[in-house]
Amino acid sequence: MPEAGGIPWSESAAMATWPPRQEVGPVPEILFPCEKVSMRESGHDDGSREVVIPSDPAEARRVQDDIEQALKACEFEERDIFSIKLALEEALVNAIKHGNQMDRSKKVTIRYQVSTERFHIKIADEGKGFDPEDVPDPMAPENLERPCGRGLLLMRHYMTEVTYVPPGNQLTMSKERPKNPQRNGTK
Repeated sequence: MPEAGGIPWSESAAMATWPPRQEVGPVPEILFPCEKVSMRESGHDDGSREVVIPSDPAEARRVQDDIEQALKACEFEERDIFSIKLALEEALVNAIKHGNQMDRSKKVTIRYQVSTERFHIKIADEGKGFDPEDVPDPMAPENLERPCGRGLLLMRHYMTEVTYVPPGNQLTMSKERPKNPQRNGTK
């Protein structure tokens, strides 16, 4: 009889202990590349994960939560996780609200990769795009009370690299981890 955690186990004992399962369909498995698991979701051999969501803020939050878990699995520091989450939220809100105009029939494609050295993400919406140079500088005195441009400013501040691909409906961002041998207080 096989053992699980030192306790004898048999299929009949398990069936007697647990109520019969109800089939609810496939449950996606969350894989974190930093956990010695090979990640091959959506056919990407580079360890990246691709998710396509409707233009729905609730779906965006689900993706943010998945990314946060991947960052924690790769032992990113809390301040880096905060930075990435803030920039990611701004980018997803921009894609949903400004790019896709909150149209749930339009999709947002998110492809990201988390490693112990770096976080990289590409976000594309179905909007017509924009030129980031046309967005007013929110730090200029005449724009201090205007709501536009702050999200772009935050993304540029918190991420190592932010790039818009013409026509402006695709964004790539990355956050490089500092080359520090004393990460998380270990020597």
